[in-house]
Amino acid sequence: MPTPFYVTTPIYYVNDAPHIGHAYTTVAADTLARWRRLWGDDVVFLTGTDEHGLKVQRAAEAQGVTPAEWADRTSERFREAWRLLDITNTDFIRTTEPRHYAAVSEFLQRVHDNGYIELDTYEGLYCVHCEAYYAEDELVGGTNCPIHDRPVDHVTEENYFFRLSRFTDRLLEHYERHPEAVQPDTRRNEVLGFIKQGLRDFSMSRTSITWGIPLPWDPAHVTYVWFDALFNYCTAIGYGSDRARFDRYWPVDYHLVGKDILRFHAVFWPAMLMAAGEAPPTCVFAHGYLLVGGEKMSKTRLNQIAPADLVAGFGSDGFRYHFLADQRFGPDGDFSYEAMVARYNADLANNFGNLANRVLNMAVNYCGGVVPDTRADGPLMAAAAAAFTGATTAMERLDYAAACGAVWDLIRATNAYIEDTEPWKLHKAGDVAAVHGVLGDCLESLRIVALLAAPVIPRAGAELWRRLGLPGRPEDARLPGAAAWGGLPVGAPLEKGDPLFPRFEPPVA
Repeated sequence: MPTPFYVTTPIYYVNDAPHIGHAYTTVAADTLARWRRLWGDDVVFLTGTDEHGLKVQRAAEAQGVTPAEWADRTSERFREAWRLLDITNTDFIRTTEPRHYAAVSEFLQRVHDNGYIELDTYEGLYCVHCEAYYAEDELVGGTNCPIHDRPVDHVTEENYFFRLSRFTDRLLEHYERHPEAVQPDTRRNEVLGFIKQGLRDFSMSRTSITWGIPLPWDPAHVTYVWFDALFNYCTAIGYGSDRARFDRYWPVDYHLVGKDILRFHAVFWPAMLMAAGEAPPTCVFAHGYLLVGGEKMSKTRLNQIAPADLVAGFGSDGFRYHFLADQRFGPDGDFSYEAMVARYNADLANNFGNLANRVLNMAVNYCGGVVPDTRADGPLMAAAAAAFTGATTAMERLDYAAACGAVWDLIRATNAYIEDTEPWKLHKAGDVAAVHGVLGDCLESLRIVALLAAPVIPRAGAELWRRLGLPGRPEDARLPGAAAWGGLPVGAPLEKGDPLFPRFEPPVA
């Protein structure tokens, strides 16, 4: 039976349209999901939209529509963006769906019945954009949120509180037993430092808004933010409706999140799950900000970039490759258009695309348009094995840049092999066996490149696969067997074609 594998993105707020920061996380999750499918895993890949809360309500009011209308409109924009980027999510959850209302209500009731939710009065400093309370010494200049650099609100309200403070020792014990549960290591250290400072109970209901899920034991209160939003991960796999399915996929293998919501995913969320008697996540992987011009993207800075703006010029594969190969997944990264052009032309047009074109052109011209024999001990065999090992090792630690680098090492080795053997000279000299040996090896190398690169650049991977005369698509293959040398059928028909990645020339201003 296939191994279950569950990966999620955050669910994105519908107070604004999707930008490349949202796409960065989603493409990373999609690539991981595609990679695990190559291994035959039973993959559930979840993304979606977070549609309740005060800032969604305010965004709707600013547009003169109801929160439901605003959520419908903006949620669809996320779906459109993910279709544009060839995202293969198996589910798209909206927190306004009936299934989520039912699941959250059951979860809340269980935590309440277990004694971890109690009524209290709160007076404190609240950031609408974080959906979180702050102590005064955490604020910038004593007035502004440390994440959004906007003034916080002073709030006094009778709310229900989740007794997070009771979980300090249990969380520390959990992370001591499972140090891999927060990655990278620097993020785990942040989480441990936060817990050791002492955890404060947090408000999990509001009476001042109506846009949300009512508490099952006190409908005058609306479930506020984290008990609603975070629980989407459980709703989608059957909590409250299909316990067998939930137990198959939970705990989640990876929550991929931005570092700004690490605290909520690695402190609040596991404590909430413990309070209900459920297992905490296997791993929360928090990546850094995707900066533009050295600054975090925000509406106030007017530096947000829509995915469609870049896909129009570079294609979905060009977009996906750049954001995974150009920087490590973990630290902050800085986007620039000039760097994207350079990366596209160097890696995709010159290396990947040029290799595919020259090998297929020579093979069609010199080998009768079909795959010749490959040598079982060909010199590219070791390079292909190294590419597979390197990509596999890198993907185990979610180092997408290193995984791409391992595949491109095989591309460079194949290009170098062509330059060394000069098959055009062998053809001119009439050495058919040598030509077939060289090009057979190069074609087999291309097969393995198409296979290993397909999770990152699925369109080009599938098209190269087709031109090599292979049936189906790369995702139909299964690792590790499919990466073994010699899998290209002798006699398969080959096809030339237009460049997979035409060289990109930026428009003249």
